[in-house]
Amino acid sequence: MSDITLYHNPRCSKSRETLKLLQENQVEPSIRLYLEDVPSADEIKTVLSQLGISARQLLRTGEASYKENNLKDTSLSDDQLVAAMVEFPKLIQRPIAIRGDRAIIGRPPEGVLDLI
Repeated sequence: MSDITLYHNPRCSKSRETLKLLQENQVEPSIRLYLEDVPSADEIKTVLSQLGISARQLLRTGEASYKENNLKDTSLSDDQLVAAMVEFPKLIQRPIAIRGDRAIIGRPPEGVLDLI
C-alpha cells in the first residue's frame, strides 16, 4: 500500500496502464473503484481543487449521459456538473491519481509519475 489513491476503472485501458506503470515503479496504490464506490460531491470538489481544474474539465464529453443530460450547456454551474458526476460517475475522467494535496489525471499514464 502507498499514500497514492487511484480512481480506477479496470475496463479502461488508460486506467490499467496507469496502474501497471505505478506498480512497475514499486508503488501499490490504494484502489478506488469509483464506479462502484461513487465519490460524494464534496470529494469531487476536493479532487477538482487538487487537480486545479474546473468541473467542466473533469467531464468525459463522449459519454451518453453527457449528451442525454445536455451537459454541454455552458450556463450550468460547477455545482450542477458535480451533481451530474455523482449521479453518473462514468462522466468522471479517469484514471485519477491522488497523493496528499495533489492529483493528476493519468492521460497520458506517465503523468502520474510526477506524484512519486
